[in-house]
Amino acid sequence: MTPARLPVLGLIGAIGAGKSTAARAFAERGGFAIDCDRLGHGALALPEVLDRLVARWGNRILLPDGAPNRKVIGSIVFADPSEREFLEGVVFPAIGTLARVEMAKTADDAAVRFIVLDAAMLLEANWGDFCDRIVYLDAPEAQRRTRVRERSGWDEVELARREAAQWPAAAKIEWANAVIRNDGTESGLRATVARLLKDWGWIDEKECRDD
Repeated sequence: MTPARLPVLGLIGAIGAGKSTAARAFAERGGFAIDCDRLGHGALALPEVLDRLVARWGNRILLPDGAPNRKVIGSIVFADPSEREFLEGVVFPAIGTLARVEMAKTADDAAVRFIVLDAAMLLEANWGDFCDRIVYLDAPEAQRRTRVRERSGWDEVELARREAAQWPAAAKIEWANAVIRNDGTESGLRATVARLLKDWGWIDEKECRDD
C-alpha cells in the first residue's frame, strides 16, 4: 500500500455495524470507495497466493473447480491463531496490490475528492499510517447480531469467533479520528457523514446541506 494523491479515509468498525452503508454515504460526497473485503476474496484466488496456501494446507482447501474453498480456509484459520497469521501474511500484501490498482483508477477523475478504504482489518494489516483520517463505525450489539445473522447466517458463537480475530474495539477507537454510531436511519447516517466531511474541510457548507 502506498499513499494516493488524494486524501485517504480508512473506514473500520465493529462487525455488523454497517460499514458498506457508510462507504456508500462517503461515496455520495465524492469518495471513491474500495471494498477491501471484496478484494480479499479476489486475492485468495490469485495463483501466487493460492499456491502458497495449497502448499501449506493441501488440496482440501480447493473446490472441485480449483477455486479456493473459503469455508474450509476459515475453519482452519479461526481455529488456530498461527494459521491465521500465516494467511494474513500472504493475503494482506496481495490485497494492498489490488487496492493500489483501484486507487490508480482515480488519477484522471476530477469527480473523486478522496479515497475510502473500507477495510475491516485495516489496522491489523498496518495500513493505518497510509490514511489521512480513520473513521470507526459502531452500532448497538443487538443490531449488529441481527445484521450478521441476516447477511451471513452467523450465530453469536461465530460472531464472537470472528471478533476475536480482530483488534479489540477500544484499540481501534484509539486510532480513529471520529466515531460514528450507526443506530438510526440511513438518511441520518448520510447526514452525519456529510457533517463530518464538512468539519474536516473536505466538502463545503452548501454541499453539507444538499441531499
